[in-house]
Amino acid sequence: MRYSRSARRSVALVAMAAATTLVAAGCGAGSLGSSDGGGAGGAGGDSATTITFLTGATDTDVASAKAVIEAFKAGNPNITVKHDTRPGGSEGDNLVKTRLATGDMSEVFIYNNGSLLQAIKPEQNLTPLDDQPWAGQLDETFAASSKGADGKLYGGPYGTAFGGGVLYNIPVYEKLNLEIPKTWDEFMANNKKIKEAGGVDPVEQTYGETWTSQLFVLGDYANVAAKMPDFAEKYTKGEAKYSNTPEALAGFEHMQEVRDAGYFNKNFASAKLNDGIKAVATGKAAHYPQLGAVAANIENVAPGKSDDVGFFALPGEDAAANAMTVWPGTAAMYIPKAVEGDKLEAAKKFIAFAATKEACDVYAKGSPPQGPFLSKACTLPSEVSRVAKDTQAYFDAGKASPALEFLSPIKGPALEQICVQLGTGQVDAKKAAELYDQDVKKQAQQLGLPGWE
Repeated sequence: MRYSRSARRSVALVAMAAATTLVAAGCGAGSLGSSDGGGAGGAGGDSATTITFLTGATDTDVASAKAVIEAFKAGNPNITVKHDTRPGGSEGDNLVKTRLATGDMSEVFIYNNGSLLQAIKPEQNLTPLDDQPWAGQLDETFAASSKGADGKLYGGPYGTAFGGGVLYNIPVYEKLNLEIPKTWDEFMANNKKIKEAGGVDPVEQTYGETWTSQLFVLGDYANVAAKMPDFAEKYTKGEAKYSNTPEALAGFEHMQEVRDAGYFNKNFASAKLNDGIKAVATGKAAHYPQLGAVAANIENVAPGKSDDVGFFALPGEDAAANAMTVWPGTAAMYIPKAVEGDKLEAAKKFIAFAATKEACDVYAKGSPPQGPFLSKACTLPSEVSRVAKDTQAYFDAGKASPALEFLSPIKGPALEQICVQLGTGQVDAKKAAELYDQDVKKQAQQLGLPGWE
């Protein structure tokens, strides 16, 4: 598998750490809410300073945030940290952009790194963090994806790296004597056997939370890169499109093939993320194409079932080249440029604490890690989930490739809606790819990239 020098360093980190968004922080559903953490007091003196920390709203998002806040409180009794949550997907994305534009953003907030970071204009809206003591401890792939076009670092580490692939129910596989598929044909053959056996949905989909629809496309990038190593470069220059590049079009085509075969769960249009996690954990569904990070919530929705869920890379056409698409963190901690004075110092202290081993340890208690931490100061617990172990195996074998959004500044914001259109049969694969090409073009032009006139 081909991967960049920075990706190799990420692999080295995994080997050292021993095994990730919205979840991908900020990817879950929820409404804007608040809870207090921390004590009363100032950032450095005796006066009171209060800051707010905005995260996603999934159970694990909230548990980890509260754990980190409480641990921070112990060493910083003069700072109060309040916790807010936001919705996931496009709703949460729009909320962040609106609050930044109006100057109403929390002092510290979680948001995407990679290509989506550029959409909020970090040079204009965020505080650079290059001078912070923890900056030199970051995994280099994460650091590179948390910078602006000016080369400055804007994001602090939060959470872990993780893979994008297929969560699968181990007991179902054992009962039907199925092998882990390394090609698309093998995957579809497994789905056919599961369908014929009855009682289990071959493939779970959860369009009730639209962001979850994207994995057939986003998680397939390792297979694209294996066949076309220069795709990211040509894509960024506007020379390669999804609709006219067979390797890239395949993700859309695979999604249509599964839909047309009738392998989706009946409630796929309304089911939500936790429904999908529970379905694959309990054996109601055999497969759930998803980010590995969501497995952190298995114990919350299906207690005692964590060891029943494994993880494999989305299969492509070539078994020898099959690899896992990985996200070196889907989000980072940011400070709005409007934050000043004691609040700015308190916010920087909070992010600095989040980069320590102590903070990583308490984070892991709230959200069991599904991959390596993003700060080299942190190590994984001695016991990790089956999903984390399966992800680790791809890193160790050199079968890991960063997602496209970490190799190119372009990711069209409408992909989740387009994938829902495809999954519900409103458009076919070719049309979906064409719609995404149009979406991508708009973003590339907004970013002022050459080749997109």
